[in-house]
Amino acid sequence: MEYLTPSSERPPEGKNRSDSSQPMPKTAYAIPAADAADAAPALKSTSPAVVRAVQVMDAVAAAPEPLTLADLTRLTGAPKSSLHGMCDTLVQLQLLKRLPGGAMALGPHVMSWANAFLSQTQITEEFRALWDETDAFHDATVTLSMLDGAEVVYLACQNGDRPLGVTFRIGMRLPAPYTATGKAMLSTVPAAEVRHLFDGGMPVPLTRASVATVAALVDELEQVRALGYSIDNGQMRDGMTCFGAPVFDATRSRAVGAIAVSYLTSEIDAPTGEQIGGQVRALADQLSARLGAVRMSRAVG
Repeated sequence: MEYLTPSSERPPEGKNRSDSSQPMPKTAYAIPAADAADAAPALKSTSPAVVRAVQVMDAVAAAPEPLTLADLTRLTGAPKSSLHGMCDTLVQLQLLKRLPGGAMALGPHVMSWANAFLSQTQITEEFRALWDETDAFHDATVTLSMLDGAEVVYLACQNGDRPLGVTFRIGMRLPAPYTATGKAMLSTVPAAEVRHLFDGGMPVPLTRASVATVAALVDELEQVRALGYSIDNGQMRDGMTCFGAPVFDATRSRAVGAIAVSYLTSEIDAPTGEQIGGQVRALADQLSARLGAVRMSRAVG
């Protein structure tokens, strides 16, 4: 999957943003093209049209630019004739919008679903309530994320005034190994599962500092467990350092989310980093308590 640097809306170095031939990200809904030798088996469904519509929506959502009908045919493997009628219906339902040149982007109705999902997500509600009550990090950028496979999805964002070169957005996705929240959540997953998750290789690096191998990532996660918080030392964005900590609820031993705080790297020295790491760990513990988690002792050093 191609990831965009949020502030510049540009892909990683070496990636052509206008290349619509990038393969569509694999999802639980994907129906592979007939000639896709390495594709996963098709989802068994009594409503293939619904599955195909979800595949189209996934393709449009993942693309760095609006997609044409030809792009969707190439990405999904579906006949152009069937996609034409489906896309017309999705446009009428405002799930897609057709731009003047004929390309398609996500429509406004998608946001009503996204907002409904967020309003029903307890962790998001509790984060907002906690944010209103705390004085911590009100001058910094603070984010709340959940883990979705090998990616983090941002559920809430409080962007600060620092010129980080990044504007976090609700719904934005980034590779979990390179973000503070991703590292924090992956640290609660057994090492064997982490290795399996990335047995096909690491995501495309976002900076030169992005952790390069699964073995190095596993070592980082061991350090996260020892400290009680994670550090993204410019792995997601050059010149930005982030500190993250996992959030738990009452029912699971692994994280249901994570909080991170972001600063300019020039602001952070070793003592400051340790202080911020402890503070973000404390904030995550407060959110965990609001979700019913039982407080456990952690080695912090």
